[in-house]
Amino acid sequence: MNILFVYPKYPDTFWSFKHALKFVSKKAGLPPLGLLTIAAMLPKEWNKKLIDVNVNELKERHIAWADMVFISAMIVQKEGCKEIIRMCKAQGKTVVAGGPFFTTQQEKFEGVDHLILNEAEVTLPMFLDDLKKGKPKQVYTSSIRPDITKTPVPLWSLINLKDYATMAVQYSRGCPFNCEFCDIIIMNGRIPRTKTPEQMINEFQSLYDAGWKGAVFVVDDNFIGNKVKAKEMLTHVIGWQKKYKYPFKLQTEASTNLADDIELMQMMSAANFNSVFLGLETPSIESLKECSKIQNTTGSLPVAVKTIQQNGMQVSGGFIVGFDSDTENIFEAQIKFIQQIGVVTAMVGMLNALPQTRLWHRLNAEGRLLHDTTGENTSACINFIPKMDKEKLIEGYKKILAKIYSPKNYYKRINTFIKHYKPTAKGRISKNDISAFMKSVWKIGILSRARLLYWKLLIKTGLTKRKAFSTAIELAIYGQHFERVTKRILAT
Repeated sequence: MNILFVYPKYPDTFWSFKHALKFVSKKAGLPPLGLLTIAAMLPKEWNKKLIDVNVNELKERHIAWADMVFISAMIVQKEGCKEIIRMCKAQGKTVVAGGPFFTTQQEKFEGVDHLILNEAEVTLPMFLDDLKKGKPKQVYTSSIRPDITKTPVPLWSLINLKDYATMAVQYSRGCPFNCEFCDIIIMNGRIPRTKTPEQMINEFQSLYDAGWKGAVFVVDDNFIGNKVKAKEMLTHVIGWQKKYKYPFKLQTEASTNLADDIELMQMMSAANFNSVFLGLETPSIESLKECSKIQNTTGSLPVAVKTIQQNGMQVSGGFIVGFDSDTENIFEAQIKFIQQIGVVTAMVGMLNALPQTRLWHRLNAEGRLLHDTTGENTSACINFIPKMDKEKLIEGYKKILAKIYSPKNYYKRINTFIKHYKPTAKGRISKNDISAFMKSVWKIGILSRARLLYWKLLIKTGLTKRKAFSTAIELAIYGQHFERVTKRILAT
Protein backbone atom coordinates (compact mmCIF):
# COMPACT_ATOMS: atom_id res chain seq x y z
CA MET A 1 0.00 0.00 0.00
CA ASN A 2 1.41 3.39 -1.04
CA ILE A 3 0.31 6.23 1.24
CA LEU A 4 0.83 9.89 0.36
CA PHE A 5 0.44 12.43 3.14
CA VAL A 6 -0.29 15.99 1.99
CA TYR A 7 -0.27 19.11 4.17
CA PRO A 8 -2.03 22.14 2.58
CA LYS A 9 -0.53 25.57 2.15
CA TYR A 10 -0.89 28.30 4.75
CA PRO A 11 -1.88 31.79 3.59
CA ASP A 12 0.50 34.66 4.33
CA THR A 13 -0.52 35.85 7.80
CA PHE A 14 1.05 37.14 11.00
CA TRP A 15 1.32 33.51 12.11
CA SER A 16 3.18 32.27 9.01
CA PHE A 17 6.40 34.26 9.64
CA LYS A 18 6.91 33.89 5.89
CA HIS A 19 9.02 37.03 5.48
CA ALA A 20 11.16 36.22 8.53
CA LEU A 21 11.94 32.69 7.28
CA LYS A 22 14.04 34.14 4.47
CA PHE A 23 16.55 35.42 7.00
CA VAL A 24 17.25 31.87 8.21
CA SER A 25 16.93 30.23 4.77
CA LYS A 26 14.00 28.06 5.82
CA LYS A 27 10.91 27.15 3.81
CA ALA A 28 8.37 26.76 6.64
CA GLY A 29 8.00 27.49 10.32
CA LEU A 30 6.78 24.13 11.63
CA PRO A 31 6.41 20.60 10.26
CA PRO A 32 3.00 18.86 10.01
CA LEU A 33 3.26 17.07 13.36
CA GLY A 34 -0.20 15.50 13.10
CA LEU A 35 0.53 13.77 9.79
CA LEU A 36 3.96 12.63 10.97
CA THR A 37 2.31 11.06 14.01
CA ILE A 38 -0.43 9.42 11.91
CA ALA A 39 2.28 8.01 9.66
CA ALA A 40 3.82 6.26 12.67
CA MET A 41 0.42 4.68 13.47
CA LEU A 42 0.04 3.03 10.05
CA PRO A 43 1.40 -0.45 9.28
CA LYS A 44 5.20 -0.40 9.05
CA GLU A 45 5.19 -2.38 5.82
CA TRP A 46 3.23 0.34 3.97
CA ASN A 47 5.20 2.75 1.78
CA LYS A 48 4.88 6.36 2.91
CA LYS A 49 5.71 9.75 1.44
CA LEU A 50 4.84 13.25 2.66
CA ILE A 51 4.42 16.47 0.70
CA ASP A 52 4.18 19.64 2.77
CA VAL A 53 2.91 22.15 0.22
CA ASN A 54 4.48 24.92 2.29
CA VAL A 55 7.83 23.36 1.43
CA ASN A 56 7.42 21.54 -1.90
CA GLU A 57 4.94 21.67 -4.77
CA LEU A 58 2.44 18.82 -4.96
CA LYS A 59 2.81 17.30 -8.43
CA GLU A 60 0.69 14.91 -10.47
CA ARG A 61 3.36 12.20 -10.24
CA HIS A 62 3.20 12.27 -6.42
CA ILE A 63 -0.52 11.56 -6.55
CA ALA A 64 -0.12 8.92 -9.29
CA TRP A 65 2.22 6.96 -6.99
CA ALA A 66 -0.31 6.76 -4.16
CA ASP A 67 -3.04 4.24 -3.43
CA MET A 68 -4.51 6.59 -0.80
CA VAL A 69 -3.93 10.24 0.04
CA PHE A 70 -4.15 11.39 3.66
CA ILE A 71 -4.86 15.09 4.31
CA SER A 72 -4.92 16.98 7.61
CA ALA A 73 -5.60 20.67 8.05
CA MET A 74 -6.74 23.59 10.14
CA ILE A 75 -9.53 25.93 9.07
CA VAL A 76 -7.13 28.52 7.68
CA GLN A 77 -5.90 25.91 5.17
CA LYS A 78 -9.37 25.39 3.67
CA GLU A 79 -8.58 26.67 0.17
CA GLY A 80 -5.46 24.55 -0.02
CA CYS A 81 -7.51 21.50 0.99
CA LYS A 82 -9.97 22.05 -1.83
CA GLU A 83 -7.21 22.17 -4.43
CA ILE A 84 -5.53 19.01 -3.10
CA ILE A 85 -8.83 17.09 -3.08
CA ARG A 86 -9.58 18.27 -6.63
CA MET A 87 -6.17 17.05 -7.87
CA CYS A 88 -6.55 13.69 -6.14
CA LYS A 89 -10.08 13.01 -7.41
CA ALA A 90 -9.01 13.94 -10.94
CA GLN A 91 -6.78 10.85 -10.77
CA GLY A 92 -9.44 8.73 -9.08
CA LYS A 93 -7.54 8.45 -5.80
CA THR A 94 -9.01 7.54 -2.42
CA VAL A 95 -8.86 10.57 -0.11
CA VAL A 96 -8.69 10.15 3.66
CA ALA A 97 -9.01 13.33 5.77
CA GLY A 98 -8.88 14.34 9.41
CA GLY A 99 -7.63 17.00 11.79
CA PRO A 100 -9.21 20.13 13.33
CA PHE A 101 -10.83 21.49 10.17
CA PHE A 102 -12.56 18.29 9.10
CA THR A 103 -13.61 17.45 12.67
CA THR A 104 -15.65 20.64 13.02
CA GLN A 105 -16.74 21.13 9.40
CA GLN A 106 -16.93 17.66 7.87
CA GLU A 107 -19.98 18.57 5.81
CA LYS A 108 -18.10 21.31 3.92
CA PHE A 109 -16.23 19.01 1.59
CA GLU A 110 -17.08 16.79 -1.34
CA GLY A 111 -14.56 14.30 -2.64
CA VAL A 112 -13.36 12.96 0.72
CA ASP A 113 -13.88 9.20 0.79
CA HIS A 114 -13.12 8.60 4.47
CA LEU A 115 -13.19 11.05 7.38
CA ILE A 116 -11.06 10.06 10.40
CA LEU A 117 -12.32 12.57 12.94
CA ASN A 118 -11.58 13.50 16.56
CA GLU A 119 -8.43 11.89 18.00
CA ALA A 120 -6.74 9.40 15.69
CA GLU A 121 -5.56 7.10 18.49
CA VAL A 122 -9.22 6.02 18.70
CA THR A 123 -10.67 6.48 15.21
CA LEU A 124 -7.75 5.48 12.98
CA PRO A 125 -7.65 1.83 14.23
CA MET A 126 -11.40 1.58 13.50
CA PHE A 127 -10.75 2.63 9.91
CA LEU A 128 -7.76 0.30 9.51
CA ASP A 129 -9.77 -2.67 10.83
CA ASP A 130 -12.62 -2.02 8.40
CA LEU A 131 -10.17 -1.42 5.56
CA LYS A 132 -8.60 -4.80 6.24
CA LYS A 133 -12.07 -6.37 6.03
CA GLY A 134 -12.73 -4.54 2.76
CA LYS A 135 -15.62 -2.51 4.20
CA PRO A 136 -14.34 0.95 5.22
CA LYS A 137 -17.00 3.49 6.26
CA GLN A 138 -17.16 7.11 5.21
CA VAL A 139 -17.05 8.64 8.70
CA TYR A 140 -15.25 7.57 11.87
CA THR A 141 -15.89 9.60 15.00
CA SER A 142 -15.61 9.10 18.75
CA SER A 143 -16.00 11.10 21.96
CA ILE A 144 -13.37 8.97 23.74
CA ARG A 145 -10.33 10.88 24.99
CA PRO A 146 -7.44 8.48 24.40
CA ASP A 147 -4.49 7.76 26.65
CA ILE A 148 -1.70 9.60 24.82
CA THR A 149 1.00 7.62 26.60
CA LYS A 150 0.40 5.13 23.76
CA THR A 151 0.97 7.72 21.02
CA PRO A 152 4.05 6.83 18.91
CA VAL A 153 7.05 8.98 18.10
CA PRO A 154 6.44 11.00 14.89
CA LEU A 155 8.00 9.59 11.73
CA TRP A 156 10.66 12.29 11.24
CA SER A 157 12.19 10.40 8.30
CA LEU A 158 9.34 11.65 6.06
CA ILE A 159 10.59 15.24 6.10
CA ASN A 160 13.82 17.12 5.55
CA LEU A 161 14.38 18.77 8.92
CA LYS A 162 16.50 21.47 7.29
CA ASP A 163 13.41 22.89 5.57
CA TYR A 164 11.95 24.06 8.91
CA ALA A 165 12.81 26.83 11.34
CA THR A 166 11.35 24.99 14.34
CA MET A 167 10.53 21.39 15.20
CA ALA A 168 7.39 20.42 17.13
CA VAL A 169 6.57 17.92 19.86
CA GLN A 170 3.41 17.45 21.91
CA TYR A 171 3.42 16.78 25.64
CA SER A 172 -0.22 17.21 26.59
CA ARG A 173 -3.73 17.71 25.21
CA GLY A 174 -6.61 19.63 26.74
CA CYS A 175 -7.02 22.78 28.82
CA PRO A 176 -8.74 23.18 32.22
CA PHE A 177 -10.23 26.54 31.24
CA ASN A 178 -13.40 27.17 29.24
CA CYS A 179 -12.99 30.37 27.21
CA GLU A 180 -16.11 31.02 25.14
CA PHE A 181 -14.34 31.59 21.84
CA CYS A 182 -11.89 28.65 22.06
CA ASP A 183 -12.30 25.31 20.28
CA ILE A 184 -9.66 23.44 22.30
CA ILE A 185 -12.32 21.88 24.53
CA ILE A 186 -14.17 20.56 21.45
CA MET A 187 -10.97 19.00 20.13
CA ASN A 188 -9.24 17.80 23.28
CA GLY A 189 -11.42 18.34 26.33
CA ARG A 190 -10.96 20.12 29.66
CA ILE A 191 -8.96 17.47 31.49
CA PRO A 192 -5.30 17.70 30.42
CA ARG A 193 -3.81 14.37 29.37
CA THR A 194 -0.04 14.07 29.41
CA LYS A 195 2.66 11.87 28.02
CA THR A 196 5.10 10.28 30.45
CA PRO A 197 8.48 11.91 31.16
CA GLU A 198 10.18 8.88 29.59
CA GLN A 199 8.03 9.27 26.50
CA MET A 200 9.00 12.93 26.13
CA ILE A 201 12.70 12.18 26.55
CA ASN A 202 12.31 9.50 23.87
CA GLU A 203 10.79 12.07 21.50
CA PHE A 204 13.54 14.59 22.23
CA GLN A 205 16.13 11.88 21.68
CA SER A 206 14.55 10.89 18.36
CA LEU A 207 14.81 14.49 17.13
CA TYR A 208 18.38 14.79 18.35
CA ASP A 209 19.35 11.49 16.72
CA ALA A 210 17.75 12.71 13.47
CA GLY A 211 20.24 15.59 13.54
CA TRP A 212 18.11 18.43 14.89
CA LYS A 213 19.54 21.23 16.99
CA GLY A 214 17.65 24.46 17.52
CA ALA A 215 14.14 25.60 18.36
CA VAL A 216 11.50 23.08 19.45
CA PHE A 217 7.88 24.16 19.99
CA VAL A 218 5.99 22.15 22.61
CA VAL A 219 2.62 22.49 20.88
CA ASP A 220 0.33 21.91 23.85
CA ASP A 221 -3.10 23.49 24.29
CA ASN A 222 -1.81 24.62 27.69
CA PHE A 223 1.58 23.33 28.79
CA ILE A 224 0.78 24.00 32.46
CA GLY A 225 -2.76 22.58 32.40
CA ASN A 226 -1.49 20.03 34.93
CA LYS A 227 1.29 21.76 36.85
CA VAL A 228 2.22 18.73 38.94
CA LYS A 229 2.77 16.56 35.87
CA ALA A 230 4.57 19.40 34.06
CA LYS A 231 7.09 19.75 36.90
CA GLU A 232 7.67 16.01 36.97
CA MET A 233 8.37 16.02 33.24
CA LEU A 234 10.58 19.11 33.44
CA THR A 235 12.87 17.41 35.95
CA HIS A 236 13.74 14.84 33.28
CA VAL A 237 14.08 17.42 30.49
CA ILE A 238 16.47 19.51 32.57
CA GLY A 239 18.75 16.50 32.99
CA TRP A 240 18.53 15.56 29.30
CA GLN A 241 19.28 19.09 28.09
CA LYS A 242 22.28 19.33 30.42
CA LYS A 243 23.61 15.94 29.25
CA TYR A 244 23.52 16.99 25.59
CA LYS A 245 24.70 20.58 26.23
CA TYR A 246 21.31 22.22 25.60
CA PRO A 247 20.70 21.42 21.92
CA PHE A 248 17.07 22.60 22.03
CA LYS A 249 15.63 26.04 22.74
CA LEU A 250 12.09 25.33 23.84
CA GLN A 251 8.88 27.30 23.30
CA THR A 252 5.30 26.62 24.32
CA GLU A 253 1.80 27.95 25.03
CA ALA A 254 0.47 28.45 28.55
CA SER A 255 -2.05 30.38 30.63
CA THR A 256 -1.24 33.53 32.59
CA ASN A 257 -1.33 31.70 35.93
CA LEU A 258 2.18 30.55 35.02
CA ALA A 259 3.32 33.80 36.67
CA ASP A 260 1.91 32.61 40.00
CA ASP A 261 4.32 29.65 40.22
CA ILE A 262 7.94 30.73 40.67
CA GLU A 263 9.18 27.15 40.92
CA LEU A 264 7.53 26.21 37.64
CA MET A 265 8.99 29.22 35.82
CA GLN A 266 12.45 28.47 37.20
CA MET A 267 12.18 24.86 36.09
CA MET A 268 11.09 25.90 32.60
CA SER A 269 14.06 28.27 32.38
CA ALA A 270 16.39 25.50 33.58
CA ALA A 271 14.96 23.22 30.87
CA ASN A 272 15.85 25.95 28.33
CA PHE A 273 12.38 27.32 27.62
CA ASN A 274 13.01 30.81 26.26
CA SER A 275 9.57 31.76 24.94
CA VAL A 276 5.93 31.29 25.93
CA PHE A 277 2.71 32.33 24.17
CA LEU A 278 -0.10 33.64 26.40
CA GLY A 279 -3.71 34.40 25.52
CA LEU A 280 -3.75 37.87 27.07
CA GLU A 281 -6.75 38.96 24.95
CA THR A 282 -7.72 42.36 26.37
CA PRO A 283 -7.18 44.88 29.17
CA SER A 284 -10.98 45.09 29.60
CA ILE A 285 -12.14 43.18 32.68
CA GLU A 286 -15.72 43.25 31.38
CA SER A 287 -14.68 41.60 28.11
CA LEU A 288 -12.57 39.00 29.93
CA LYS A 289 -15.55 38.07 32.09
CA GLU A 290 -17.84 38.02 29.05
CA CYS A 291 -15.69 35.38 27.32
CA SER A 292 -15.10 33.43 30.57
CA LYS A 293 -11.37 34.19 30.57
CA ILE A 294 -11.52 34.22 34.37
CA GLN A 295 -7.86 33.22 34.78
CA ASN A 296 -6.90 36.64 33.39
CA THR A 297 -9.00 38.58 35.91
CA THR A 298 -7.45 37.37 39.17
CA GLY A 299 -4.35 39.54 39.06
CA SER A 300 -2.47 42.19 37.11
CA LEU A 301 -1.68 41.12 33.55
CA PRO A 302 1.23 43.60 33.22
CA VAL A 303 2.75 42.19 36.41
CA ALA A 304 2.27 38.61 35.16
CA VAL A 305 4.02 39.38 31.86
CA LYS A 306 6.90 41.16 33.59
CA THR A 307 7.32 38.29 36.07
CA ILE A 308 7.61 35.74 33.28
CA GLN A 309 10.06 37.95 31.37
CA GLN A 310 12.17 38.28 34.50
CA ASN A 311 12.29 34.49 34.73
CA GLY A 312 14.03 34.12 31.40
CA MET A 313 11.15 33.76 28.95
CA GLN A 314 10.00 36.08 26.21
CA VAL A 315 6.22 36.51 26.24
CA SER A 316 4.37 36.58 22.93
CA GLY A 317 0.66 37.19 23.17
CA GLY A 318 -2.73 36.91 21.56
CA PHE A 319 -5.10 39.89 21.75
CA ILE A 320 -8.72 40.26 20.64
CA VAL A 321 -11.11 43.12 19.88
CA GLY A 322 -14.80 42.80 19.03
CA PHE A 323 -16.30 41.49 22.26
CA ASP A 324 -19.86 42.61 22.99
CA SER A 325 -18.55 44.52 25.99
CA ASP A 326 -16.00 46.47 23.94
CA THR A 327 -16.62 50.17 23.42
CA GLU A 328 -14.84 52.47 20.99
CA ASN A 329 -12.28 53.14 23.74
CA ILE A 330 -10.91 49.60 23.39
CA PHE A 331 -8.64 50.43 20.47
CA GLU A 332 -6.55 53.02 22.32
CA ALA A 333 -6.68 50.83 25.43
CA GLN A 334 -5.24 47.86 23.53
CA ILE A 335 -2.47 49.97 22.01
CA LYS A 336 -1.53 51.36 25.42
CA PHE A 337 -1.73 47.90 27.01
CA ILE A 338 0.47 46.21 24.39
CA GLN A 339 3.06 48.99 24.48
CA GLN A 340 3.12 49.07 28.29
CA ILE A 341 3.76 45.36 28.82
CA GLY A 342 6.42 45.02 26.13
CA VAL A 343 4.92 42.05 24.30
CA VAL A 344 6.75 42.44 21.01
CA THR A 345 5.09 39.60 19.11
CA ALA A 346 1.54 40.83 19.62
CA MET A 347 -0.94 38.83 17.55
CA VAL A 348 -4.01 41.07 17.54
CA GLY A 349 -7.14 39.64 15.98
CA MET A 350 -10.81 40.38 15.62
CA LEU A 351 -13.15 38.07 17.49
CA ASN A 352 -14.44 35.27 15.26
CA ALA A 353 -16.83 32.45 16.07
CA LEU A 354 -15.10 29.14 15.46
CA PRO A 355 -17.44 26.23 14.60
CA GLN A 356 -19.16 24.51 17.52
CA THR A 357 -17.62 26.75 20.21
CA ARG A 358 -19.80 28.20 22.95
CA LEU A 359 -19.49 31.56 21.20
CA TRP A 360 -20.66 30.01 17.92
CA HIS A 361 -23.71 28.43 19.58
CA ARG A 362 -24.61 31.66 21.43
CA LEU A 363 -24.37 33.84 18.33
CA ASN A 364 -26.24 31.30 16.27
CA ALA A 365 -29.07 31.30 18.82
CA GLU A 366 -29.11 35.11 18.71
CA GLY A 367 -29.29 35.12 14.90
CA ARG A 368 -25.97 36.96 14.62
CA LEU A 369 -23.83 34.49 12.68
CA LEU A 370 -23.04 35.69 9.15
CA HIS A 371 -20.86 32.99 7.59
CA ASP A 372 -18.08 30.51 8.30
CA THR A 373 -14.86 31.85 9.73
CA THR A 374 -11.75 31.83 7.56
CA GLY A 375 -9.80 30.59 10.58
CA GLU A 376 -7.60 33.67 10.27
CA ASN A 377 -8.65 36.25 12.85
CA THR A 378 -5.84 38.69 12.03
CA SER A 379 -7.18 39.62 8.59
CA ALA A 380 -9.74 42.32 9.47
CA CYS A 381 -12.56 39.82 8.95
CA ILE A 382 -15.45 39.05 11.28
CA ASN A 383 -18.10 36.35 10.79
CA PHE A 384 -20.89 37.67 13.00
CA ILE A 385 -22.86 40.86 13.63
CA PRO A 386 -20.98 42.74 16.38
CA LYS A 387 -22.57 45.01 18.97
CA MET A 388 -20.28 47.83 17.87
CA ASP A 389 -20.76 49.32 14.44
CA LYS A 390 -18.96 46.95 12.09
CA GLU A 391 -17.12 49.65 10.14
CA LYS A 392 -15.93 51.30 13.35
CA LEU A 393 -14.71 47.93 14.60
CA ILE A 394 -12.76 47.22 11.43
CA GLU A 395 -11.24 50.70 11.29
CA GLY A 396 -10.39 50.55 15.00
CA TYR A 397 -8.71 47.19 14.48
CA LYS A 398 -6.65 48.55 11.60
CA LYS A 399 -5.67 51.49 13.77
CA ILE A 400 -4.23 49.12 16.37
CA LEU A 401 -2.15 47.32 13.76
CA ALA A 402 -0.93 50.56 12.21
CA LYS A 403 0.17 51.88 15.59
CA ILE A 404 1.78 48.82 17.19
CA TYR A 405 3.60 47.74 14.04
CA SER A 406 4.92 51.15 13.10
CA PRO A 407 8.73 50.94 13.40
CA LYS A 408 8.80 53.50 16.23
CA ASN A 409 6.32 51.66 18.47
CA TYR A 410 7.60 48.22 17.52
CA TYR A 411 11.16 49.04 18.56
CA LYS A 412 9.90 50.80 21.65
CA ARG A 413 8.31 47.48 22.70
CA ILE A 414 11.53 45.61 22.05
CA ASN A 415 13.36 48.01 24.33
CA THR A 416 10.69 47.67 27.03
CA PHE A 417 10.97 43.89 26.82
CA ILE A 418 14.80 43.90 26.90
CA LYS A 419 14.68 46.13 29.99
CA HIS A 420 12.60 43.55 31.92
CA TYR A 421 14.12 40.44 30.37
CA LYS A 422 16.59 38.32 32.30
CA PRO A 423 17.81 35.82 29.70
CA THR A 424 18.74 32.35 30.91
CA ALA A 425 18.72 30.38 27.64
CA LYS A 426 21.75 28.16 27.06
CA GLY A 427 23.27 26.72 23.92
CA ARG A 428 25.68 27.70 21.20
CA ILE A 429 25.17 30.24 18.45
CA SER A 430 24.53 28.35 15.21
CA LYS A 431 25.60 29.06 11.65
CA ASN A 432 21.99 29.97 10.90
CA ASP A 433 22.07 32.55 13.70
CA ILE A 434 25.19 34.16 12.24
CA SER A 435 23.72 34.08 8.72
CA ALA A 436 20.47 35.65 9.94
CA PHE A 437 22.41 38.42 11.68
CA MET A 438 24.42 39.22 8.55
CA LYS A 439 21.27 39.33 6.43
CA SER A 440 19.59 41.57 9.00
CA VAL A 441 22.51 44.03 8.83
CA TRP A 442 21.93 44.42 5.10
CA LYS A 443 18.14 44.16 4.85
CA ILE A 444 17.27 46.08 8.03
CA GLY A 445 20.40 48.00 9.00
CA ILE A 446 20.93 49.43 5.51
CA LEU A 447 17.81 49.01 3.35
CA SER A 448 14.98 49.29 5.88
CA ARG A 449 13.23 52.47 6.97
CA ALA A 450 13.80 51.17 10.52
CA ARG A 451 17.59 51.18 10.12
CA LEU A 452 18.32 53.87 12.73
CA LEU A 453 16.08 52.14 15.28
CA TYR A 454 17.78 48.83 14.44
CA TRP A 455 21.28 50.16 15.10
CA LYS A 456 20.24 51.93 18.29
CA LEU A 457 18.71 48.69 19.56
CA LEU A 458 21.78 46.61 18.75
CA ILE A 459 24.21 49.08 20.27
CA LYS A 460 22.16 49.53 23.43
CA THR A 461 21.57 45.80 23.88
CA GLY A 462 25.21 45.00 23.17
CA LEU A 463 26.35 47.45 25.82
CA THR A 464 23.75 46.82 28.53
CA LYS A 465 22.45 43.25 28.12
CA ARG A 466 24.65 41.17 25.83
CA LYS A 467 22.89 37.88 26.64
CA ALA A 468 19.76 39.33 25.00
CA PHE A 469 21.58 40.34 21.81
CA SER A 470 20.46 37.37 19.69
CA THR A 471 16.87 37.84 20.89
CA ALA A 472 16.98 41.51 19.89
CA ILE A 473 18.12 40.53 16.38
CA GLU A 474 15.39 37.90 16.15
CA LEU A 475 12.71 40.42 17.10
CA ALA A 476 14.05 42.97 14.62
CA ILE A 477 13.74 40.31 11.90
CA TYR A 478 10.18 39.48 13.00
CA GLY A 479 9.41 43.17 12.62
CA GLN A 480 10.06 42.95 8.89
CA HIS A 481 7.43 40.23 8.59
CA PHE A 482 4.87 42.00 10.76
CA GLU A 483 5.33 45.26 8.86
CA ARG A 484 4.64 43.60 5.50
CA VAL A 485 1.58 41.71 6.68
CA THR A 486 0.22 44.83 8.39
CA LYS A 487 0.66 46.84 5.20
CA ARG A 488 -1.37 44.28 3.27
CA ILE A 489 -4.17 44.17 5.86
CA LEU A 490 -4.39 47.96 6.03
CA ALA A 491 -4.83 48.05 2.26
CA THR A 492 -7.69 45.54 2.38
